[in-house]
Amino acid sequence: MNALDNFLFGLYPYICLTVFLLGSLIRFDRDQYTWKSDSSQLLKAGQLRLGSNLFHIGVLFLFFGHFVGMLTPHFVYEHFISAGNKQLMAMISGGTAGVLGFIGVSLLLHRRLSEPRIRINSKTSDIVLLVLLWLQLALGLATVPLSAQHLDGSMMLKLAEWAQRIVTFRAGAPELLAEAGWIFKMHMFLGMSIFLIFPFTRLVHVWSGFGTVAYLVRPHQVVRARRLNVPAGHNQPGRSGHGV
Repeated sequence: MNALDNFLFGLYPYICLTVFLLGSLIRFDRDQYTWKSDSSQLLKAGQLRLGSNLFHIGVLFLFFGHFVGMLTPHFVYEHFISAGNKQLMAMISGGTAGVLGFIGVSLLLHRRLSEPRIRINSKTSDIVLLVLLWLQLALGLATVPLSAQHLDGSMMLKLAEWAQRIVTFRAGAPELLAEAGWIFKMHMFLGMSIFLIFPFTRLVHVWSGFGTVAYLVRPHQVVRARRLNVPAGHNQPGRSGHGV
C-alpha cells in the first residue's frame, strides 16, 4: 500500500464523516431556511416526478443495503447464508436498484440541463451534485460485472471488513483493499466525497426525510385553545348545573 492509498482509505473516511456530521449540525443551527430540496416543480413536472421517484427508490435501497451489508459482521449471517450467496443477492438487488437510481438521476440531469429556464436558475452546485451522483451510480453498476468474476464473496468480505474497521477505529483497514480494482476504489472514494460535500448542498434535505420518522414515536401532545381577554379560570367549558 502506498501513501496515497493509506490517506484515501485510512484517514480520508474520518475527514468526510467529521465534515458530514459537524457541517450538517452547523448548517441546521445557522441556516435553517436553506434546509430544503430547493427544486423547481412547475417546469417539466412529469419528468421531475418520474426521475425523482426512480432516483429516491433506488438510492434509498442502495443506502440501507450498503449500510447493513457493509457493517454486519460475517459471523452474524454465516450460519444461514454463505458469503457467495450473499454477494449474489447483493449483486441482483443492488444492480436492480442501481439501474432505477441511474435512470432517475439521468432524467433529473437531463431536465436541469435541457430546459433553459431551469438551467439559468440552477446553482453550479446543483449541476455538479447531479453529475457526481450520476458518476457514482455508474461506477456502482460497473462493479457488478467485476464482482461476477469472483463469486466466492472474498472481495465482498474484504470491503465489509474495511468498513467495519473504519467505524470501530481499528488499524489495518487500508491494507484490506490492496487487491481491490480501481473501479471499486473510485466508487468508494466518490461515495466518501459525496458525504464530504453533503452539508454544502441541497442533500441536507435528506435529514428532514429521516426526521419525519420521529413523528411516529413522539409523545402525546395536548393542544388547548388560547382565548384573549378572558380572565384566568374562565376559559373552561360550561358544566351542567352552572348557568352560562
